[in-house]
Amino acid sequence: LALNPWDVVLCISGTIISCENAIVVVVIFYTPAFRAPMFLLIGSLATADLLAGLGLILHFAFVYFMPSEAVSLLTVGLLVTSFTASVSSLLTITIDRYLSLYNALTYYSERTVTRTYIMLILTWGASICYGLLPIMGWNCLKDPSACSIVKPLMKNHLIILSVSFFMVFAVMLQLYVQICKIVSRHAHQIAVQRHFLASSHYVTTRKGIATLAVILGTFASCWLPFAIYCLLGDYSYPALYTYVTLLPATYNSMINPVIYAFRNQEIQKVLWTVCCGCFSSTLPFRSRSPSDV
Repeated sequence: LALNPWDVVLCISGTIISCENAIVVVVIFYTPAFRAPMFLLIGSLATADLLAGLGLILHFAFVYFMPSEAVSLLTVGLLVTSFTASVSSLLTITIDRYLSLYNALTYYSERTVTRTYIMLILTWGASICYGLLPIMGWNCLKDPSACSIVKPLMKNHLIILSVSFFMVFAVMLQLYVQICKIVSRHAHQIAVQRHFLASSHYVTTRKGIATLAVILGTFASCWLPFAIYCLLGDYSYPALYTYVTLLPATYNSMINPVIYAFRNQEIQKVLWTVCCGCFSSTLPFRSRSPSDV
């Protein structure tokens, strides 16, 4: 089988994704202080992205060194599970951030921990079910005309995944709009109570909106091209189109650790301690709310 440069790029991307998210998973798993709901959800996201990176590496290895239909179904199932879990984890983080603002007084309670575990179970349960479909027989190995742009996934399977993505994106967009409104209202109340200048309120609001725009903009720019192409594309289309739209989707798993983990000051402090063996006065350890977006 001739080596496809696009597959090489995907494999390299998978390696970078695996290394980044492995750091996040190890830091959260081995740090007892990171057992709060916020860190559990970040850990779920990092685990999903880690599996996605490993899936890209395994897919490349099996395609070029051990080609097999059964192995192909396993690797594609792993990729479907991991990417679905990644997108779903982003939704759970958004829900958690919204509830931390909407129910600020009751957020730090046992009910929040229970809700977090329920969201994690639903996220991974649904993702595993999606990933098992090709292995359980919902594939196009015996009927090439039923194939989607991603073989051996069936067209109907990919349509369901794409529609699910648009639903997740719509919910995230609505929740972040509500978060913007709450943050703006809180900033205005604080400015009034402390007699701050009106400009400080607008600076805080603008900063929050800019951060949310980066989060949603990154998510949309990475996944929307592939999701749209999944609905419009056909198995007869050139494979180049699939690679061009799929590659940015993998970059989302590469960017997620930067947005959701490495920006967190507690995680920064642990990483700084591990790398340098010392504490930095510029990285104070303080409890951060999930609403710090």
